[in-house]
Amino acid sequence: MPDAVDIALVQKIIDNQKDLIVLFCDDEVIISNKAFNTFYNISSYDQYRESFGPFVNHFVPHPSYFNKDKMLEGESWFDAINRLPELERIVSMMTPSFEPHAFSVAIDKSAKNYYIVTFSDITQSLIKRIMIENNADMDTQSGAYAKEYFLHVAQSYEDVAAFNEKILGLILICIDPKEGSNDSANMQSLSTLIGHFKESIRQEDMLIRWSDTSFLLIYFVDNESDTKQMLHKLQNILHQKDIEDLHCRFRLNMQEKDESVTALIRRISA
Repeated sequence: MPDAVDIALVQKIIDNQKDLIVLFCDDEVIISNKAFNTFYNISSYDQYRESFGPFVNHFVPHPSYFNKDKMLEGESWFDAINRLPELERIVSMMTPSFEPHAFSVAIDKSAKNYYIVTFSDITQSLIKRIMIENNADMDTQSGAYAKEYFLHVAQSYEDVAAFNEKILGLILICIDPKEGSNDSANMQSLSTLIGHFKESIRQEDMLIRWSDTSFLLIYFVDNESDTKQMLHKLQNILHQKDIEDLHCRFRLNMQEKDESVTALIRRISA
């Protein structure tokens, strides 16, 4: 087992990582980082040892993820999961409040009998992939993104904005049929309108069907004037003759300093 100086150094390094990191000696946890302790709501290794049994029991026994049911007799879970292709080395683990998360697993066995295991949270990206594979990312009626899909990827969208030093613009679009128009014409006009909107925005912008009669457009900008340019572009689309059965009302908001995308949406919807 590493001496006290080695452990203190390793602990300091891994505590600065956002991934869950655990050092095993054979099958016993000897060090866990701050992110792991936060996930399981424990304050120390001693508390972990008193509260949990074999580590493999953390893995939810779901057929889509690696778990102890996929181990051969006499096989360690380290070897069992490493038999899988890299993209299939995924486990599901739950917080103490029974919130499931999906993690990709990487195992480093540079030292004999020691395993450094890194669990990277891929919950959002996995949900995104599953929804796309099942065509659940789009609202088929209008051609905009589905609300449920956006809610799953909203945090990632916010993270991209922060990383690129951009701010988020948000336009709420409320659509009303004009008096005397029929439902069939309204549906056709709605699909055509959304098509025009999608042609006028960039690939990284997201147009989301928020309700039966409202849509959200969320997009990256550098400053307030950029948000207004997008609004003017959408307003000009309303002059198209093939959508004359619809009337649109727009509401524009811009992300404030340190404001989350959830708070931004709540503010524009108030």
